[in-house]
Amino acid sequence: MALYEHVFLARQDLAQAQVDALAEAATAIVKEGKGRVTKTENWGLRGLAYRIAKNRKAHYVMLEIDAPTGVIAELERQTGINEDIIRYMTVRVDEQEAGPSAMMRRNERSERERGPRSDRGDRGDRGDRGPRPDRGPRDDRPRDDRDA
Repeated sequence: MALYEHVFLARQDLAQAQVDALAEAATAIVKEGKGRVTKTENWGLRGLAYRIAKNRKAHYVMLEIDAPTGVIAELERQTGINEDIIRYMTVRVDEQEAGPSAMMRRNERSERERGPRSDRGDRGDRGDRGPRPDRGPRDDRPRDDRDA
């Protein structure tokens, strides 16, 4: 059997439970065809480079699959029919990655470098500025009617 990586983008207005159900449906298609899904990664809601079908964001999900070619053809057919999936791509790979994918490692690294958000300090009081000056009463008349 061959090894594949299948990534699909689901609409932004779906709940996380619905996205998980889409991943489970894809897993069921693969298992039905005598294949197996070795890893499922949910990359979360991410921004798109350009709008796709009025969506600015999408839920990204990646499946690592070990299955015959006919199973992948059926998976792509079912994925293309589904209205909740706006894009998908399946790539044949020589070997599957051990551990988390590059996308998951990138998220971990950025959180570690950024540190906790408590280091920003109190943003409520801007002590370097004085109180706002009083502007006086507001003149609601149109500009044309005001005395110049």
